[in-house]
Amino acid sequence: MKRSGKFNRKAKEINAGSMADIAFLMLVFFLVVTQFQNDIGIMVKLPPYEPNPPSERISKKNLLSVKLNHANELMVRGQATPIEDLKETTMDFIMNPEGKKNMPSRPVNAIVSLQNDRGTSYNTYLQVYNELKAAYNTLWEREAQQRFGKSYEALKNTEKKSIRNAIPLVISEAEPSDFVSN
Repeated sequence: MKRSGKFNRKAKEINAGSMADIAFLMLVFFLVVTQFQNDIGIMVKLPPYEPNPPSERISKKNLLSVKLNHANELMVRGQATPIEDLKETTMDFIMNPEGKKNMPSRPVNAIVSLQNDRGTSYNTYLQVYNELKAAYNTLWEREAQQRFGKSYEALKNTEKKSIRNAIPLVISEAEPSDFVSN
């Protein structure tokens, strides 16, 4: 018996040998030309780890309590405060220019405690944190102008350190909790 011609033909194939090379080249090309966005986050220098930290009681007069609730409402020392006033309030607390008895006697004693609710928006949290940091930056700038007659950024490292020793940045961040707004 003779076979018909259609069974004698070879199956048609596509040569895919170079497909892997092309896919690899495209992958390399897109990796090279794509720009990845880096999330920087909040630059904070953490204190060194202490296995048994000292348990000292902090006087309430030295503590500026800053709390954010789930509705993004700001409470400073138990009083509702607009975020726009936080910087000035913090600077007044740290420096205590009027010598009030319910505030720290010196800037080295001042502690700012920041606590937020689990429902607080990240944007509001960052606004509050930026205002607190801006208060310290402004105080450092004023002190640099008063002591050295130039900008804080133009100071030598030793001069900056002396200012930071006089007005140390102390922002204590507590774990988020569930606040009930009043």
